[in-house]
Amino acid sequence: MKFKESRPIYLQIADRICDEIHQGIYPEDGRIPSVREYAALVEVNANTVVRTYDYLQSQEIIYTRRGLGYFVCPKAKKKIFSLRKSVFMNVELPEFFKQLRTLGIPIEEIVRMYGEQDES
Repeated sequence: MKFKESRPIYLQIADRICDEIHQGIYPEDGRIPSVREYAALVEVNANTVVRTYDYLQSQEIIYTRRGLGYFVCPKAKKKIFSLRKSVFMNVELPEFFKQLRTLGIPIEEIVRMYGEQDES
């Protein structure tokens, strides 16, 4: 896995796991790889994956069954969608609008381009 320097690795791994859950690779209530298995898969230190799993547990996307491993929470897909929508609306979109203003791009041009995307 290639990582971007601009974002912590554990969050990039969390995004990948969320993508895999969304794609059905790991179904709700299904087991996900152990920390060591996933660390080997993405070629990172196991401590980084521990941090990723802790983060995903805090977001109620995965949970642990003592002695059995980590599992995908019921309704994890809905939770992932909700979290990603929130980040988009509260972080990415305001930055996008700031760039529009900085570059002098009228919102009408964006609306036109958005409409053209719908037609594709």
